[in-house]
Amino acid sequence: MVPDRTLRVKIIDDCGLACTFCHNEGTPVVADNRGRPTEEFTGTRGRTGRVSIYLRTNGAGFLPERIKPDSDFALALAAVRGSLPTDEVHFTGGEPTLHPDLPGLIGIARRLGLTVALTSNGENGAAVLPECAAAGLDRINLSVFGTTPEELAEVQAPRFSSPGLAERKLAALGATVEAASKHGVKVSANIVIPDSSHVERVLRVIEEHGRTVVVRMLVSLEDDGASLAAMREVVNHLGAVPVQRIVTAGASDQRTRYRLPDGRVLYAKSIRPVRLPSTCEGCRLNNGRDCQEGYYGVRLYRAQDGPFMIGVCIQRMDLCVPLGDFVMSRMCHEVAAFREDEAARLTRLYHRPSRVGSGSGCGGTWRPSGPASA
Repeated sequence: MVPDRTLRVKIIDDCGLACTFCHNEGTPVVADNRGRPTEEFTGTRGRTGRVSIYLRTNGAGFLPERIKPDSDFALALAAVRGSLPTDEVHFTGGEPTLHPDLPGLIGIARRLGLTVALTSNGENGAAVLPECAAAGLDRINLSVFGTTPEELAEVQAPRFSSPGLAERKLAALGATVEAASKHGVKVSANIVIPDSSHVERVLRVIEEHGRTVVVRMLVSLEDDGASLAAMREVVNHLGAVPVQRIVTAGASDQRTRYRLPDGRVLYAKSIRPVRLPSTCEGCRLNNGRDCQEGYYGVRLYRAQDGPFMIGVCIQRMDLCVPLGDFVMSRMCHEVAAFREDEAARLTRLYHRPSRVGSGSGCGGTWRPSGPASA
């Protein structure tokens, strides 16, 4: 059993989709905020149609810069690893496959001994995955929104009402799945399920993609219980049986592994109410209503014309600090201690360690005594 040892890295802000539930890793959409003073950053739809759902209140103080595969990035990764035990980087965006030198970033991380994963919408995967696989990419988590242009449009800005555009995006996703499988990159399909009105859409995704990739249902962060109820509806409809609960020690990620009647696997991912003991203690969001992600882990950004930044909460981007300050800070020591304490506590709680998890980070996996739930 080991605690969470993952670093999420926002490598690019560009994206060719405009999901209505996007948090954009807590940062402003660059194309819609370039030239604006900090106090005028907006997370509502501009010309791109994209959103950043927490920006209105999260205190973001910088625009993210595209991270280059250079010595500065290598030093930044080494600095994080030197201050916090880290064995995986998870590249996010925006859309990571739009980065012009994604294989170069992967190569730097691999040379430092780190496993590399991506979260992607699949729009450019077929073009870049062969080189990414050669550079050492381990897996790609694909965000899937539906099986038809109409379903894709349901969770997109109005500009995706064009059936032709949506059809091309879906075709690109399919090509990415094929490329990943061909080049030995592990692939999963992640689908957010906001409420019961999306159950049919999720069932169709499971039917279409569940025979070639592992499907993971994700709870909506802006959830009032409807998302979890919808997950249970899907599970009950499929007759899925819970076989394992997977908890990431030191972060809010948890998931349940289900076995379908035909032997396929389905995951349901939700959020544990995890808080950093000191940093989160006096936070205005620290109640049963407003803190939607909990403490999810450490994130690395690069500020435009500025330093690398470390954040611990997309709802409190005002907590971001320059990397150089973070490695010497109380917060860094707090995160390290919290990871270890959580690992020990959860091991005692579940008392039957099974294997190391392979979800969002190197989380611990236990088989609990009671029945698992979504």
